[in-house]
Amino acid sequence: MWTYEKKLQFPVNIKNPNPAMAKFIITQFGGPDGELAASQRYLSQRYSMPYKEAVGILTDVGTEELGHMEMICAIVHQLTRNLTIDQIKEAGFEAYFVDHTTGLYPQAAAGFPFSAASFQSKGDAITDLMEDMAAEQKARTTYDNILRLVDDPDVIEPIKFLREREIVHFQRFGEALRIAQDNLNSKNFYAINPEFDIKR
Repeated sequence: MWTYEKKLQFPVNIKNPNPAMAKFIITQFGGPDGELAASQRYLSQRYSMPYKEAVGILTDVGTEELGHMEMICAIVHQLTRNLTIDQIKEAGFEAYFVDHTTGLYPQAAAGFPFSAASFQSKGDAITDLMEDMAAEQKARTTYDNILRLVDDPDVIEPIKFLREREIVHFQRFGEALRIAQDNLNSKNFYAINPEFDIKR
């Protein structure tokens, strides 16, 4: 059960609309390395994670990713509010506008919609945590790329905050991986996975 706090994890107060910028930032809502995929990945993986401390990390980070998704949606919303038709056309925002007006729809910068195929939940502690560490690095790279393209300080600051959190999440999943490896090493995991009866 979650308690919803009615404020963003980091403030988003964008004064100048910029639909061209929104077109690529939206990838961190519904793209393959975005916050929606991250939240679903971690909150799904925790059910098959056999180690309580690692479950706690997956739950904490998955919950925080929901907050990050909210921040990205606030950024995209503020970049696209009160647009004129001329601004929409000038920014090349017509295709999105025709389908969604300025409603928030999870898609990648390339335009394809969110798909659960963009994240993994394998049910193996080592596999899932390695996937999670890679996912955090891919998200960090995406934020690096966004920062190369934006010049509005009102957008830069929350994006920098989100980028920093990806680094922290990578470190937390590194801790979880060490917990899993220590537990599995004690069971001679690398000889045979004791969780399954594998016929040879």
